[in-house]
Amino acid sequence: MAAFKLKDLPDHVVIVANTHLYWDPKWADVKLAQTKYLLSCLALFRTLVSNKLECTPSVVVYQYLISGNSPLAPAVECLEDMPIPLCSVYAFTRGEPPFTNCTPEFTNTLDYILFAPTDNIKPVSFLELPELDLSDVVGGLPNYCHPSDHLPIGAEFEMTRE
Repeated sequence: MAAFKLKDLPDHVVIVANTHLYWDPKWADVKLAQTKYLLSCLALFRTLVSNKLECTPSVVVYQYLISGNSPLAPAVECLEDMPIPLCSVYAFTRGEPPFTNCTPEFTNTLDYILFAPTDNIKPVSFLELPELDLSDVVGGLPNYCHPSDHLPIGAEFEMTRE
């Protein structure tokens, strides 16, 4: 987690958090508890940008982050109301990408940039991701062009005065 004071908006502080949740899809309740803990810590701050969730858009963690609802939420005692409403940059601008992780055994979206939408912060651009049929992706990652099994994601935000 890092805090940034904006040069042109000195009264605004942006909190950026990067997380890597437990990878195993069988442990959705653990991911949900990790997510809840992260959000409860970040709820004290005004603005949030976060990524690397290790879950597909259909998984309970993603659903919880975006809507505050999850089929597991009632079963997990540590979960209360979601402290921060979040939106995915890619979903906000063009829809979630078809994949951010690509291996011969598994290809899907696992990585996200999430932000707390307000009138004074909005994504204005994002890093384009390759199509699945491009030669530098066919056969899976990592490879010579992409040194990780996860593609890099990125976004540029515009901040305005209240």
